[in-house]
Amino acid sequence: MGQQISRRSFLKGGLAAAAGVAASGVPGSRALAGPDERKQLATLIDISKCIGCGECVAACSETNADKHPNPQKPFPKMYPPRAKVSDWSDKQDVDDRLTPYNWLFIQHAGVEKDGEEIELTIPRRCMHCVNPPCVKLCPWGAAKQFENGISRIDPEICLGGSKCNKVCPWDIPQRQTGVGLYLDILPNFAGNGVMFKCDRCYDRIADDDLPACIEACPEDVQTIGPRDEIIRKAHSLAKEINGHVYGETENGGTNTIYVSPVPFVDINNAIEKGKGKPDFRKARDRMADANNLAAAVVIAPLAGLAAAARKAYNLAKKRERSSVQ
Repeated sequence: MGQQISRRSFLKGGLAAAAGVAASGVPGSRALAGPDERKQLATLIDISKCIGCGECVAACSETNADKHPNPQKPFPKMYPPRAKVSDWSDKQDVDDRLTPYNWLFIQHAGVEKDGEEIELTIPRRCMHCVNPPCVKLCPWGAAKQFENGISRIDPEICLGGSKCNKVCPWDIPQRQTGVGLYLDILPNFAGNGVMFKCDRCYDRIADDDLPACIEACPEDVQTIGPRDEIIRKAHSLAKEINGHVYGETENGGTNTIYVSPVPFVDINNAIEKGKGKPDFRKARDRMADANNLAAAVVIAPLAGLAAAARKAYNLAKKRERSSVQ
């Protein structure tokens, strides 16, 4: 009963208060343009070096275990019924695709090079776009981009509506039902969970440490550094091995740059694709689309509202507990 009172109080007054708080932090048009690329960090992934050992996958899972979801069951029934449950809590060991518990996996591609069949193994995770649509088009401002180019979904704000997945050219973010803000405010109607993806170990980078996947790799497959420097290294390597570059211009440019000994169209034809298994298509710049930019301008005033709403709700619960005591 107490929880119902808190929710009712929150819905009557908390949202209005939250809107006032959020209004002071409404992003302007400059927020849509993307941060300074010169300050962004990029990762060079040399596909020719990867042996598919999986050390990066294991390190990612272990290092980020405390960020993984811990859902409440049974899940609330959602309305309308088309809002399907997405539950990976009993499949946390799945590591051949992206899931809310597995933010990095190894993709396999059998391709031909110089008349011989070779197998390439490719670490796949979030591309961390230079101007990420998942960040700019999230209705609640739950996805954020740091000045260094890392994009992250805040689980305290995300409602799991999967807008980020729909606007991502690679369908990267994955949803887990039964966690997040929607359980506190509108468990039968709002969102249905939280979206999860690689955050490139932003907390480790803040402490001047390497992302776990890079540190654990025994073959030095990945190199991290300023984007302009990484782009130069990628082209130098591609020239050295008569290879190909992916990520420099895809979706307007990303901070994950791949170098391959074979054309990426060949890789794309060879890999297994589907949910949680991103492709290597030439992704158009979705933030250059006038319709998407217009949508971003419309939803921008909502950014930060959920964060303030969460604070208002927690405050309401705290006051209720105090009054009961």
